Amino acid sequence: MHATRLAAAIAIVMAPWGSAVAAECGALAGMRFADAHVIAAAPVDPPFTAVSPYRTEPAEVAVPFCRVQGVIRPSEDSDIRFEVWLPPPPAWNGRYEGVGNGGFAGSIIYSGMANGLAGGYAVSGTDTGHGADGTDARWAIGHPEKVVDFGERAIHVTAAAAKAVIAAYYGRAPERAYFSGCSDGGREALVEAERYPDDFDGIVAGAPANAWIKLIGAAMWNQTALRAEPGSAIPPDRLDLLAHAAHEACHAKGGVIEAPEQCHFDPAVLACPAGGGKDCLTAPQITALQRIYGGMHDAAGAPLFPGFAPGGEAGPGGWALWTTGKPGQQALQLQFGTGFFSGMVDEDPTWTVARFDLARDLQAAHDKLAAVLDATDPDLSRFRARGGKLIQYHGWYDPAIPPQSSIDFYRAVAGRMGGDAEIASFYRLFMMPGMGHCRGGPGEDSIGGVFGLPAPVRDPAHDVVAALARWVEQGVAPERLVASRYVDGKPAAGVASERVLTPYGH
Repeated sequence: MHATRLAAAIAIVMAPWGSAVAAECGALAGMRFADAHVIAAAPVDPPFTAVSPYRTEPAEVAVPFCRVQGVIRPSEDSDIRFEVWLPPPPAWNGRYEGVGNGGFAGSIIYSGMANGLAGGYAVSGTDTGHGADGTDARWAIGHPEKVVDFGERAIHVTAAAAKAVIAAYYGRAPERAYFSGCSDGGREALVEAERYPDDFDGIVAGAPANAWIKLIGAAMWNQTALRAEPGSAIPPDRLDLLAHAAHEACHAKGGVIEAPEQCHFDPAVLACPAGGGKDCLTAPQITALQRIYGGMHDAAGAPLFPGFAPGGEAGPGGWALWTTGKPGQQALQLQFGTGFFSGMVDEDPTWTVARFDLARDLQAAHDKLAAVLDATDPDLSRFRARGGKLIQYHGWYDPAIPPQSSIDFYRAVAGRMGGDAEIASFYRLFMMPGMGHCRGGPGEDSIGGVFGLPAPVRDPAHDVVAALARWVEQGVAPERLVASRYVDGKPAAGVASERVLTPYGH
């Protein structure tokens, strides 16, 4: 960093928002902070639309900010792109929020940054070291340092760089630092809590893909089940039938199964009668579905990873997208599984699901990558000791990451650290009936978050990050969260319904 430029920047930041601060924003360009280099900095006035070349959803930004873009190179093969968005000094709430990723990352989640910025946070995002579509892992072939950046390093070094940029711009460090992520961002959140507990004061981990190796292995378990014999595949037009039967068996109320963990749904209730039928399932289809609901098991029948809860089979974000596939479109589980084993494990772009062997490939993936990608260590004592707070949430209708996996991690932490009552001082888990993967589904799905719609009210009752901030800063633990559902899924149309969520295990 150039000391003269930094001193001038700190002096200028004391001026009101306007030309002086705009000049200071530009003055950030060229600064260096350890391995981080700011390559561009400029003030942005609304309306502004942020678009990633690898994501289809643009982010609309309605407030002015200083946009800082940079690169971090902690290794010779690293190229971690990051951004920091800084609200005008009078609008800054004194806090910093890091925003997580999804899939194999490869782009910045601008919508999450825009949501945090609108709340007065200085926010950061990163592509974790590569540019690619979220299901594409070809970038990993021959690049082990890039895998490390994606798996555990990029969020950590981005947090350090963002804090340095914030201090240079405002003339003071952020008072508190928070992180919010869902899916792979939830995995990133737990990596931070487990390995870098000093980076953030509070962490939100939504639907975390933290048991990464087994999760991807289970995705291939599902895909092989759907290919086990002729007729095993589940056509999309059978998913509504399946969901209806699951809702009936589990006594759904208002179109939502309230307690999926208390219901054992067997798709055999839909077995076709002798001679066949229309609204029914064949024996190969039932066998495939029983494997998917039952979860991944080893050759001796011992469980390795949970299956999916009943209820989330149908709908636009359901099994047709993730598990069974749509006409002319591969299921996302197949895309992720193929990307992982071809790009990261075998490093062979010709790898296909036909080569998948559960015992061999799961062990190979674990031996090579678990230490980098998994975030399953139940010992969060360092995070607790430094005063950190963790809020985790998961939708019961999640068709991407089995919701039971969040409960399993919570129980592992409780078992390691003294039980539910003991960990309640720093860790709360909220399970959301009717919510899909990070958002969507027939239930109430809005509590704020990286991929979700913004909460209708940015207060500790409705917004998960606000609840986290109050817990960290005032010591008020979240005894409940209010999840909302918008009319037609559109915030402008108003709230259609609300649901009070209470912490799991309490």
